[in-house]
Amino acid sequence: MLTTDTQFLYPELMDVVRLFPAPPDIEHAFRLEGCLFLNEVRAGGRVFSYQNEQPWQGELERKRYAKRFAKLAVYLALRELTGISMPWGALTGIRPTKLAYAEEAAGRDFAPMFRAFGVSEENIALVRAVLRAQQGIYGREEGAADLYVGIPFCPSKCNYCSFITADIGRTGQYVEGYLEALGREIAACRGLYRRLKSVYIGGGTPLVLEPYRLRRVLEALAPFAEGGVEYTVEAGRPDVFTPEKLELLREFGVTRICVNPQTFCDATLERIGRRHTAADIDRAFEMARPFGFLVNFDLIAGLTGESAEEFCRGIDRAIQLSPENITVHTLCLKKGARLKEEEDRLEGAGVSEMIAYARSALAAAGYEPYYLYRQKYMAGNNENTGWCKPGTACVYNIDVMEEIADNIACGANAVGKKLFEGGARIERVGAPKDIPTYIKKIDEIIADKRKLYG
Repeated sequence: MLTTDTQFLYPELMDVVRLFPAPPDIEHAFRLEGCLFLNEVRAGGRVFSYQNEQPWQGELERKRYAKRFAKLAVYLALRELTGISMPWGALTGIRPTKLAYAEEAAGRDFAPMFRAFGVSEENIALVRAVLRAQQGIYGREEGAADLYVGIPFCPSKCNYCSFITADIGRTGQYVEGYLEALGREIAACRGLYRRLKSVYIGGGTPLVLEPYRLRRVLEALAPFAEGGVEYTVEAGRPDVFTPEKLELLREFGVTRICVNPQTFCDATLERIGRRHTAADIDRAFEMARPFGFLVNFDLIAGLTGESAEEFCRGIDRAIQLSPENITVHTLCLKKGARLKEEEDRLEGAGVSEMIAYARSALAAAGYEPYYLYRQKYMAGNNENTGWCKPGTACVYNIDVMEEIADNIACGANAVGKKLFEGGARIERVGAPKDIPTYIKKIDEIIADKRKLYG
């Protein structure tokens, strides 16, 4: 249990408390004296006092520093009490690289601040490598945008999935109405940007659509995919791949596809609710290769019942197949996932070993980390990292994770972002999660989008 005398700090401090198994009851008090941020933590029969001096200007900056130093105080106290150190220390935000860029923009190396917040040297090196890989891609440009289109249908729902996805076998009656509304929303995006950097079709599993329906989506996007724009389709699970669908993607100029095996272990695939085998992953990859796409694999560390040895064999298999990108996710518990209903907490045992092996093996194979992000409730307090062969980084992933371009998002549960003041302020516009509601409210959704971006 956590009590604090400043309510706006409570959600931030709870993010830290949740990092630790069975934390004690905690009392926290905060006060500000000029530029001194003073935090007192009472836990385990002990009192911990911390002070940090930081000049600030304006209410937003005051709150930002208050949250930052209060989180650090609670983390340091719990670390002292439990003897447990977290790989990212007191940093609980989802974008460590964004914080690193802010430090560099202020003329400072980010490493001293990261060390002060308890970040491991390995993770400091990881962030530095990501910033290095983003050189030549990272940069803000007024009016630049990426276009996202969501297809929320899947062959079945995996037990760890928290996305608003629908089993197409049960929701097929909505597909036609959804594609009609989606086509209208896509068409309304013309003129909402100065320069389009990338197009990304995500899901769900976009290739679950029959070829004639997939063609409708690609035709709607054809005007946006001209002039060398990066064009990615999250093709998804290997059990939906066909040569006809891949030929359609090539016909409409798609440059990159994502194959999402998640694991190369047949037993794990069955446990998480997948209806394919590891051999199907190999077949889908070999099927896609002749079409000339850049290919990304997604793998997840910490899937139900999977051992470190099985995960590491999957990393080795992915490297052997040699896609251009390999993204290594850490499993997390989120609302909406069946796994969240079955387990209260994901233990980090074995997962950190998996992540360490993936980093070592991928670096040795010539891949470099080019984007990373974190989520709440991640096993072992680890991260998700995208690795790429030199020169094959996905622009869309960098733009989204670093928040350096507008994101125009179409589809149910899609959340678009508009940057103001060089990214200092971000406004969002979201669509309903429920597919029938999205269809019904499409005119209102389009009006809201035009109001924000126009």
